[in-house]
Order: sequence, then C-alpha cells, then structure tokens
Amino acid sequence: MSGAREATARIGRPPEPATPSRRPRTRPAGPRPADTAAAAAAPGTGIGPRVTVPRPDTPAPGPGAAPDPGTWSNDPYSRALRTGRGPLFLRRADGWLLPLDVERWCAEADAVDLQVLRRCEGAVLDVGCGPGRLVAALGALGRPVLGIDVSAAAVARTNRLGGQALRRSVFESLPGEGRWGTALLIDGNVGIGGEPAALLDRMSQLLSTDGLLIAETVPGTDVDERVRVRVTDARGAVGSPFPWARIGTPALLRLAERAGWRAVDQWAAGGRCFVALRRREARSANSSAEPPNSAAVTSSQRAG
Repeated sequence: MSGAREATARIGRPPEPATPSRRPRTRPAGPRPADTAAAAAAPGTGIGPRVTVPRPDTPAPGPGAAPDPGTWSNDPYSRALRTGRGPLFLRRADGWLLPLDVERWCAEADAVDLQVLRRCEGAVLDVGCGPGRLVAALGALGRPVLGIDVSAAAVARTNRLGGQALRRSVFESLPGEGRWGTALLIDGNVGIGGEPAALLDRMSQLLSTDGLLIAETVPGTDVDERVRVRVTDARGAVGSPFPWARIGTPALLRLAERAGWRAVDQWAAGGRCFVALRRREARSANSSAEPPNSAAVTSSQRAG
C-alpha cells in the first residue's frame, strides 16, 4: 500500500474437478499462515541463488506468529482485490480515514513503479506484494522474484498474473533468508506490524550482507506514527483491527541510522517518496556477490 504500512490477505488453489472414479479433493478448513501470495511454482523452482519456492500449500517452516486471519482475509480488502476496485480506506479509532489506491495496485506497474524496479539487484523479495503488479513486472524484466503476503486474495491475484508468491508473514520463516539481493517495502508496507524498527531488523535477516532495501515513505511532512487501524469500504463494511505505522523519509532515515542502516539514495516521483538503504557492514565491492546495479545508488538518476 502506498501511503500505509504493511498489509495482507490470501486465497488457495481451487479443488481438482471430480471424475466418475474419484471424488474431488478439498482443502481442510482453517486459517493459513500469513503475509502475501501463494506460490504458483512447483517444488524446486529456483528464486535466485539457492532459494527454493515451496508449493502454495506448503506450511510456513519453523516458528512465526501469523496475523489474525480475519485481519486481511475476510474483510473489505479481500473483496476489493477480487474486483480490482475501491473505494477502500484505513480507518483509525478516531475516525480518520486514509484512502487506499486499490485501482493502481490492481493495474499494471506504472512509470514510477518501473523506476523503482530498475534499481533492484539480484533476486527480489516483495514484502506485502498485494495483487502482484510489481512481482509480475519484475518477472517480465527477467528478475528472479518472490512475493509474500498474508492475504489469500492478494496471493491468488498474483498467481493469476503468472507471478510467484507465498501466503506468508514477513515475520515467519521464509525461503532464502540471508540471500535476497533486494527487498521491497512499497505502497506503505514499511508500516507492516506497526513498528518499523522491528521490520528493519527483520529485513537485515532476509537480505544478503550487501543487499538493498527499497522502502516507500509518506510524502510531505515528517510523519512518524504508530496506530491501530481497520480496513473499511464505502458501504460501511469493516475488517478486524491491526497495528500499522506511517513514516516519512526524515523519520525513516533517523530510525535506519540507529538500526545500523545507511541511506544510499532517496527520490520522489509522481507524488510518491522512496528511500534506498543498505546495512553499514555491507561487503566491499570486490566481494563475490553480484555486482550492484548502479541505478540503485546513483543520485543523478533520481526521479524529479
């Protein structure tokens, strides 16, 4: 989400059709692990060096706290993603509403998105991939990419676009931890979990030592807030409450500095703001890692 911090919801694969000699299979009822899309890839599909994408029905390996399945799975967000249309909002307890740009998320990647994607290096992890426009666009550019989201509807839509995604929370165990070349926190997803410091710490575990983190921030004033919100639509339907954060570029840079990150670029385009970060202990340029894409660190290529 572009003005909010990290959100999610998902859907599974349909049952096989019945035949005269076999009853159709159905998936057991119950919540599934949370935080982005279900992967369309078969076992063993490579996502970057030594990164394997599990099947869509593979449970999250290892421990991890999955969000309440009602947060994004059974609320107006899921319905909006299935139709590709809003209006949709995040609502605070005091009644304040933040419009969510559902139509843009469900469209193809636009010129501003492509500026971001051209900066990516190596295999890309799109955290909170939503309906999958960035995953699909990166795939079209030939970039190894995996989306994760807690929303079943988001995962299903990403799969329909031909992208690979898992229904998984960023705070659960993920494929390729410590080996991703780039992680994306776009469309407000730096707000996932309601505490950007914890999310930055998790990003350092997922990225390679010299990996690149690209985050979209709140434009305008120096926003830095932690809130509990609900997703709501124009008909008055309301989802379950969950923690969220909104943070502008100055506040994120201050937080990142304290957390051991260094800014390598920041830019604005189309009314949206972005920051590119690396860990301060990143390996030197003569390491065996993939050479960096100069577009990811060159200030002269910032958008207006």
